[in-house]
Amino acid sequence: MSDRNQSQESPEKKAAGIYAASLVQDGDRVGLGTGSTVAYTIRELGRRVREENLSIVGVVTSFQSEAIAIEAGVPLTTLAQTPRLTIAIDGADQFDQNLIAIKGGGAAHTREKIVSMSADRFVIVSDPKKRSDVLSVPVPVEVMPFGKELAVRQLKELGANPVLRAAAKKDGPVITDNGNFVLDCDFGSIPNPKELAAKISQIPGVVEHGIFMNADEVVIGKTDGSIEILKK
Repeated sequence: MSDRNQSQESPEKKAAGIYAASLVQDGDRVGLGTGSTVAYTIRELGRRVREENLSIVGVVTSFQSEAIAIEAGVPLTTLAQTPRLTIAIDGADQFDQNLIAIKGGGAAHTREKIVSMSADRFVIVSDPKKRSDVLSVPVPVEVMPFGKELAVRQLKELGANPVLRAAAKKDGPVITDNGNFVLDCDFGSIPNPKELAAKISQIPGVVEHGIFMNADEVVIGKTDGSIEILKK
């Protein structure tokens, strides 16, 4: 890890990410999510592969996670080769007391959902700031470019303020690994995320939304390096 990355280390994210890596056992098929917290998990798994001769294979959800896994020395496979995973580990933008989460800050939520649903156990890693009584952060919605205008109109009818996510270092929108656009949809407080998720899924042209309802547990890292585990 570079000096720059070390200076930006988050003890909460590091605690959660490293603990999650300890849940992986020899022979596991591991879904590897995207984001700064799960990056600690991937690097720790690489260390275990090197130093403990841990025998695993990983399925990544983005080019970013793939690069980290290759650098860390985590053996990779694909869902085509390994369709049933033992465990999936991923981060979240926010989660509530029912372990329903909003994800997609890295625009990888479609692949993240596919991978998490392919696993027997789905673990979210997080810091305490992501915990909320009521979900309220914008919901990322991946849409086909051809269906963007229809999706925007129907999302507005559901009460959202959809904003096309713009790329940070180039002109134009963010393009997902699947070749689609992302609409960040601010609904304000979301008292019934399950109902909202169902309505978003019915919009033609929507590929996937960032409301996840399949987490089995959430690992929350603390500043002192300890962790808290929430389970359904």
